[in-house]
Amino acid sequence: MNQEEENGLKLAFSEIEEIEERDDTTLDLLKKRLVGVSVVVLFFFVVIILRLWNLQIVEGPEYEKRSFGNRVRIRDIAAPRGHILDRNGREIVTNRPSFDVLLIQEDSSDIGDVLERIAPVLKVDVSDLWAKVREASGNPRYMPVRLKEDIDWETLAYLENHNRDFSGIRIEVQPVRVYHYDDLAANTIGYLGAISKKELDEADKTIYSGEDIIGKKGIEKLREKDLRGQKGQSFSEVDARGFEQKQLKTVEPLSGKEIRLTLDVDLQQIAESYMAAGDKAGAVVVMEVNTGRLLTAVSAPSIKIKEFIGGISQEQWKALLDNPKHPLINKVVQATYPPGSTYKMVTALAGLAKGAVDENTSVYCPGSYTFGNRTYRCWRHSGHGTVSLTRAIGESCDVYFYQVGQRVGVDGLAEYAQKLGLGLKTGVEMEYEKEGLTPTRKWKLKARKSKWQDGETLSVAIGQGFNLASPLQICVMTAALANGGKVYKPKLVEQVVDLDGTIVESLQPELVSQISGYDKYFKLIRRGMEEVVQGKSGTARNVAIPGLRIAGKTGTAQVVRLAQYKGLKESDIPYQYRDHAWFTCYAPAENPEIAVTVLVEHGLHGGSGAGPIARAVMNRYFKGKTGVADPGQVAPVVIDPEDGTIE
Repeated sequence: MNQEEENGLKLAFSEIEEIEERDDTTLDLLKKRLVGVSVVVLFFFVVIILRLWNLQIVEGPEYEKRSFGNRVRIRDIAAPRGHILDRNGREIVTNRPSFDVLLIQEDSSDIGDVLERIAPVLKVDVSDLWAKVREASGNPRYMPVRLKEDIDWETLAYLENHNRDFSGIRIEVQPVRVYHYDDLAANTIGYLGAISKKELDEADKTIYSGEDIIGKKGIEKLREKDLRGQKGQSFSEVDARGFEQKQLKTVEPLSGKEIRLTLDVDLQQIAESYMAAGDKAGAVVVMEVNTGRLLTAVSAPSIKIKEFIGGISQEQWKALLDNPKHPLINKVVQATYPPGSTYKMVTALAGLAKGAVDENTSVYCPGSYTFGNRTYRCWRHSGHGTVSLTRAIGESCDVYFYQVGQRVGVDGLAEYAQKLGLGLKTGVEMEYEKEGLTPTRKWKLKARKSKWQDGETLSVAIGQGFNLASPLQICVMTAALANGGKVYKPKLVEQVVDLDGTIVESLQPELVSQISGYDKYFKLIRRGMEEVVQGKSGTARNVAIPGLRIAGKTGTAQVVRLAQYKGLKESDIPYQYRDHAWFTCYAPAENPEIAVTVLVEHGLHGGSGAGPIARAVMNRYFKGKTGVADPGQVAPVVIDPEDGTIE
């Protein structure tokens, strides 16, 4: 082999080696790529496996629930609210079924078409239906829009027979309240209404939803937890258009608890009828003196509950707000007035306790009393002559109490007023109770930025000036005087009874405070209060009932001093400037059972303006008891011919 062939052979081997090296490199590269692809495939396989595991195992129940929800419609069933009864078991508020028309927007194929066709069936304007849909625009589409409440049987039958013509429309049975005595105790019992967005935001979402009806005022609101019951649920199978195919399961709702009030229907009706006569404004309170049970709680004029069923209109609401007699206010606790002469028992107790007077103290009343450079008049311009404490209470002599108040001082008066429950909230189960006002030197300095003037004490001593009290406070005070100084918390709920008849709550008298060691003073004051009704010159002697000994006190609360009306007949004075009329009492005087307090706004005089109402209530309460007269035998209230008035 020559050199040339050898070189060619070497070159060939070199090329072969080079090719082999290149092939090895390519093979290595292919192997690396194959490994990379395998890793990527394995990664995605693992991801898929993990995702499937997550969907099947971890989130499986949730997706199963959603799938179930696409096929099954779950609806809440409203629970009937608990009944409200009076102390004798008479039904005041119960329930009946109301058939309401609802729209589920997500189930409706064409909302506009549905509303156009259903409007004439419901006998409403289609624009009103659209307004309700727009009002619910912020809510999820699965939440129902209530188009009309409480439809009649004819409309119900038509919609049930043509349910496939109205996609997204369904009928809901909603319990609604039945008021067996119309507006009896309306401001105390209250009313219901649709839950507001604010209320829903603050509510427990596991209990309440956007279409719920809740208590808005009174016992309905304050006892919402007891009355609301527990919702049920309905499970039904639906098709793709939302139409129900069959009922799967129903969990029945549980009714709310039954509430038995301390109120007595008969007494409440009588008091309300007397306040309604002549369209009076004011309050009537009847309370057991030894327990605190409220037998009557009248606020007049009262709200009309039917106006609030289904929501009150703007026009009706404005009319209530603009009504000068303020029917929206529960005047039993939310309105305060100068107590007038009913406060004189406070002045008497303070005077006796402080040693300013005793049972033998006499004062001469010429018809006025001069203090400083001012003359303070007595309501009897001719004067009462020489009077003792009992006669001063019986005939309501202002001059006597001017002098007692001057001796005791305003702070001493406030001390005993509060001991008897004035100037303090009673704690009764009613909304927005006002505490009234028992003025003191410290109060005026803080509230009015001025010092107390001694002459102001004289006005306070007869229940005028800065004094303010609610009718319930005056009744609590009267009961405390009757029972010897025990101040009870007024109670409105007698019992709360569960579905199975178990009594879960029962009234227990609650003693708030007790004035001890003043028995002889209370006896003296009570003797004077008996003279008011039973005495020959008492300011409420014509309120007496044969066979029943009553102790009481009249009061005239001045609204405003207007010199231009001096000398005019009282009937010629504009209504809003007339004095308020008070009468508070208890009976039987020898063994007290109940206290009755009546306040008639602008009723002028306690004996004639408020006394007849208290007399009617007491006559009904004691009717049938030994010696008590029937209503027809009770003497009418007349104006005293000597003075022209009964205070």
